[in-house]
Amino acid sequence: MGSSIGDAEAPLSAAPISLSDLESYLGRASDLLRGAIDQADFKAYIFPLMFFKRISDVYLEEYQQALAESDGDHEFAKFTENHRFQIPDGCLWDDVRRRTENVGQALVSAMRGIERANPDTLFGIFGGASWTNKTKLPDRTLVDLIEHFSSKSLTNSNVAPDVFGQAYEYLIKRFADQSNKKAGEYYTPRSVVRLLVNILDPREGETVYDPACGTGGMLIEVIEHVKAAGGKPQLLWGKLFGQEKVLTTSSIARMNLLIHGVVDFKIVKDDTLRSPAFTHNDRLARFDCVIANPPFSLESWGEDQWPADKWGRSQFGGTPPRKYGDWAWVQHMVASMTPLNGRIAVVVPQGALFRKAKEEPVRQAMIDADLIEAVIGLAPNLFYGTGLAAAVMILRTRKPEEHAGKVLFINAESLYQRGRNQNSLEADQAARILDLYRNFADVPGLSHVATKEDIKTNDFSLNVPLYVAPVANGPAVTLEESLQRLRVAYDQVRSSRADLEAQLTKWGL
Repeated sequence: MGSSIGDAEAPLSAAPISLSDLESYLGRASDLLRGAIDQADFKAYIFPLMFFKRISDVYLEEYQQALAESDGDHEFAKFTENHRFQIPDGCLWDDVRRRTENVGQALVSAMRGIERANPDTLFGIFGGASWTNKTKLPDRTLVDLIEHFSSKSLTNSNVAPDVFGQAYEYLIKRFADQSNKKAGEYYTPRSVVRLLVNILDPREGETVYDPACGTGGMLIEVIEHVKAAGGKPQLLWGKLFGQEKVLTTSSIARMNLLIHGVVDFKIVKDDTLRSPAFTHNDRLARFDCVIANPPFSLESWGEDQWPADKWGRSQFGGTPPRKYGDWAWVQHMVASMTPLNGRIAVVVPQGALFRKAKEEPVRQAMIDADLIEAVIGLAPNLFYGTGLAAAVMILRTRKPEEHAGKVLFINAESLYQRGRNQNSLEADQAARILDLYRNFADVPGLSHVATKEDIKTNDFSLNVPLYVAPVANGPAVTLEESLQRLRVAYDQVRSSRADLEAQLTKWGL
């Protein structure tokens, strides 16, 4: 039998926990799983435990505050109005902590009880980790993990929401570093995220949508951007939207927003291209800012449904190829931005800028509609799980008059900090890219403003080096970077060969 919440005591008071101490505490928790769980799966276990401990401690903190306000009235202390989340009897952290056998089942019961008690905010948030698999997680391991988490109080008075949110982000990056190859599925380097958000410049009150939201980093950065600009992030409540296909990742995104204090948002777990979650009558819902780092060159993304897509996403250039879903994501995002001041920032592999076959007609349609405002070629090896160089495309429904009929190309391949295993985009380098974008002018070796006619002359290729030659005397090129450039060149040759063979077939040769 679980204990009564009325009999529970608030977590012991303590001095506020510093960010560095909190990071170490969370890092040690993940170390307890080493050897039992694959590193790529740590996040499926640590984040739910961390969230469970936090909301349990905060609930008891709120309970004690309500008791103090009501001269010890336990019925009053239980009122829904006194708590951000409801925790039923028997579902507190200490209820699970008392268990020494079948601990995994006790965790599942408590988590599901909390989800049922908060259907509008927490339903399904703890994900589907295999807590009851004793081969992977024997009771001893779970007891050690729970005891470690029990060593600190995670109340609001001990850990402010901003500090807890920063620690959460630290842990996401730590897991990304540890599982590098798989991390690209859910994590975008924060310097790149910040660059995209700064370019879009979302304002308080605007709607923001990430159709491939991963762990929610783009949406969190939007909040930070509004704060930094002196705006009120509360005016974003109810205006942040995301969709993510993977259950664990979508759950982490929801926890991330809740931990950062976001009261009202919508994250949906589903396949965006096959089953878009946000619709209005016979069209997709539309948003002021659409921002994403979709999976690169996704195969079997739903191309069989695209020609007859009821949401009209194929109207710009038809159906992209089955093995490359990059432009399908862009088409989806274009159909999802508002017609007045809609803007898009999207990360794509550089191959999407020049591959022919079924991708050239999509590029042409976007250029003819004058939607593409800028193409930014980034340095190689910035993203987890791939050494490929990526690019950022900026699209707008209405460009400034002086940008009409033009596209800004930025060659930022020299703007990076070389790392041992992975390169990084430093703050000053991202600021340089942002300045180039805002200035929208020719800078030798870095940027060039091309007309639609220039792009047409290049068969609608958006390959950045066609318009901006690399900076001379840049940093020395590593073997990996040379191989990357060779792969890009090979992709270009393969694309051109396929186009030539198609023409020869057409002519009967």
